[in-house]
Amino acid sequence: MDALANLALGFGVALTLQNIAYCFIGVFLGTVVGVLPGIGPVTTVAMLLPISFTLSPVSAMIMLAGIYYGAQYGGSTTAILVNIPGEASSVVTTIDGHQMARQGRAGPALGIAAIGSFFAGCAATLLICVAAPPLAAIALEFGPAEYFSLMVCGLIAAVVLARGSVVKAIGMVVLGLLLGLAGTDVNSGIRRFTFGYTGLADGIEFVALSMAIYGIGEIVYNLEQKAAQADVMSRIGRVWPAWEDIRICIPSILRGTVLGSLLGVLPGGGALLAAFGAYTLEKKVAKPPRNFGNGDIRGVAAPESANNAGAQTSFIPMLTLGIPSNPTMAMMIGALMIHGISPGPRVMTERPELFWGLVASMWVGNLMLVILNLPLVGMWVKLLRIPYRMLFPAIIGFCCVGAFTVNSNMFDVLVMAFFAVFGYLCLKLECEPAPLILGFVLGPLMEENMRRALLISRGDPRVFVEEPISLAFLIAAVGLLLVVAAPAIRMKREEVLKE
Repeated sequence: MDALANLALGFGVALTLQNIAYCFIGVFLGTVVGVLPGIGPVTTVAMLLPISFTLSPVSAMIMLAGIYYGAQYGGSTTAILVNIPGEASSVVTTIDGHQMARQGRAGPALGIAAIGSFFAGCAATLLICVAAPPLAAIALEFGPAEYFSLMVCGLIAAVVLARGSVVKAIGMVVLGLLLGLAGTDVNSGIRRFTFGYTGLADGIEFVALSMAIYGIGEIVYNLEQKAAQADVMSRIGRVWPAWEDIRICIPSILRGTVLGSLLGVLPGGGALLAAFGAYTLEKKVAKPPRNFGNGDIRGVAAPESANNAGAQTSFIPMLTLGIPSNPTMAMMIGALMIHGISPGPRVMTERPELFWGLVASMWVGNLMLVILNLPLVGMWVKLLRIPYRMLFPAIIGFCCVGAFTVNSNMFDVLVMAFFAVFGYLCLKLECEPAPLILGFVLGPLMEENMRRALLISRGDPRVFVEEPISLAFLIAAVGLLLVVAAPAIRMKREEVLKE
């Protein structure tokens, strides 16, 4: 009964004219950035953070969330039609989706991608409604020691699942933690790591850092890469798939939804890991005849369902525990904190209209995305004709204006310029920036909970292993490190990530 009352509250918030408008803006922008390769939801959310501060917290979160799961839909369009994945999680879709397009079956491929995405998004949102309240109730019992150990475990999991070198990922996490410590110490009031700059008295501005690394650094890096040349298909044909196609894909959609929902909760995993996992599973368990790699429609249905389910369920740790499972969730936690809302389980009890309004808006947004993606597919294809180099000056200008308007401080623009160069160098050195962002967001929270736990225990560090839940998280963190350090597992992990 409580669930129905909560959903009624959520739909009452989500279906206001203002929030419907911001939900549409979010999913529309998400579809656009999904279609345009190289921009992505993280960059878009980073650029729109300054604008979100002028909105109410509910409207801001609905819009930012729409950008994230909307990008999963848009990425499949270009992956199928022109063999260019707009999103990293759509890479798998190119394998069979583009083969179907070359065989004159682009329409059914786009249709089954939209159907699978819609079903998976709705099912994963239902899972959030069911799983979030018990998780939040458990999390309310957490003390400072448990929160510290949980964040340690989350960061270690992000390192394990990060692409590339584990050593580099650990280095980026540590650097993010150190950057988060700059500013004024809350307990003593002493400025630390400011190097004499008064502009750093309140710490490094999150918006400046995120826009520098994802809004400028990554786009400069993408400009260096040679764009893949592909001919946009002029004829798409009938978009709605035949009943036989739908019947064959129902088990694939269900398997992709379940696997994506589970993997989406993992820190650092999310939609990308879900899509790869679903495609690998489908190749092993799908009924013959199997034609994967040559236009099997199940090779589109499974990963598209999985990446949308993963995108939705990645909100669970963010909403219930205050732990970001990927860089976009870290951006959303940053937006909450700047709105004066402390992320974590108390959001559900203290701000129920925010929590349930956001959950209900996901159903509304998924319905909007089906309407946007099927009839308007021709318009999205035309967007691909915009040269990427023409978008870059507009993005640079938008980032500079956004960084300045947050605090009306020119120093933040200089900080952004510095970290833009730093982010570009990291990408050139194959150091993934996502662990740095996660460490930067979690660093101050980890320090606060660690010091609070030590104050309660009068400086005794055994408090972190004496509490059973805290000990369990620390054991899990050590286990993850040992697993990834094992030679056989490390080689398998590198092989999977390379694929």
